[in-house]
Amino acid sequence: MTLAVTAMVRDEADLIRQWVEYHLAQGVDVMIVTDNASTDGTTEILREFADAGRLHLRHDPEHRKQQGAVVTAMAREAAVEHGATWVVNADADEFLAPVDRSLTLGEAFARLDPALRSFTVPVVNLVGPLAERGAGLDRLVWRDERSNEQLQEVGVLAQPTPNAVHVGDPDVVVAQGNHLVSIESAGAPPKELALEVLHLPWRSWHQLRRKVEMAGAGYEAAPDLRPSPNHHGMIDYARLGEGVLLPYAAARHVTDEEAAAGPFTRDETLPRFVAEHGLTTPDDDVPLVASRAVDLAAAGRGLVARDRAASALRQELVERGLELDVVRGERDASRAEADDLRGRVAQLEGEVAGLEATVAELSNRRVVRTVDAVAAKLRRR
Repeated sequence: MTLAVTAMVRDEADLIRQWVEYHLAQGVDVMIVTDNASTDGTTEILREFADAGRLHLRHDPEHRKQQGAVVTAMAREAAVEHGATWVVNADADEFLAPVDRSLTLGEAFARLDPALRSFTVPVVNLVGPLAERGAGLDRLVWRDERSNEQLQEVGVLAQPTPNAVHVGDPDVVVAQGNHLVSIESAGAPPKELALEVLHLPWRSWHQLRRKVEMAGAGYEAAPDLRPSPNHHGMIDYARLGEGVLLPYAAARHVTDEEAAAGPFTRDETLPRFVAEHGLTTPDDDVPLVASRAVDLAAAGRGLVARDRAASALRQELVERGLELDVVRGERDASRAEADDLRGRVAQLEGEVAGLEATVAELSNRRVVRTVDAVAAKLRRR
């Protein structure tokens, strides 16, 4: 069994070393990484691993939201050039793990039946206090178990979409975002071999701001792509342009005290794995002053409440507008029906008048014929 992991990355220097070391220590056999013209030292870190023969480094300097095509190429390379039995297409903030922590990824995949073909893996967001900078492995240790409704109250649309895992296939197509693949699933792993993705979506204010900048610029450079109006990256891009993204970001985070009150569960899988396997420890976080973080979070929640109220008002206006359109439509239909009836009545009246004229004409002709007949009789006499 050969397990391959692919990723397209850009400016992930705060976490990329730990991400690579983690997956290699978990038993991944082949790692293929495409660097998307990073400028923060990510390229140099990846080159260290490549020079040591621990991963295959590719480069793509274009910034035009081509992730789907690039990942598809890497997934096919994993199958064709490396004979991958299984392929995991990930991001640099996603750490795949067996739910049974006593297993490694290598052990779990060795026991999975390739006849499954493909399956999806749930993604769990790990959150915690907001920081200025830092990977947050020791800080973001709370599994975010908020409902979608609770998330929307802090400006997040929903829990993340599951990721797809698939067998090696030279013709596979991976959709943008790694959530869908062209290989049809034939089932799910048994419970004892279940997997999950531990996701660090908001590692720090610095990382989030840079990530949003790149996402927005990528879509602007690819006008043929049309992200949904609800696309979280583009919503944040608009907020960044308005200079208000930081309070929105703060609203998503929780203090340790808030998290302990729920709905969150503490999960120290990542920092524990780093320590137990002697992996490189990330640089220390640069924390945000606690009082400032609290004030920013309160401001962010206020902005979210304002946005939700405005959205509800817009929806109400739309619904009222639709109702008004219906009323107008019914009124217009009534007017059209009345005009049609009036037209039909006028037509009938015209037909009646014509009939009356014809009758009159026929009657006149009959009278003339009768008079002529009487005159003829008189002449014969």
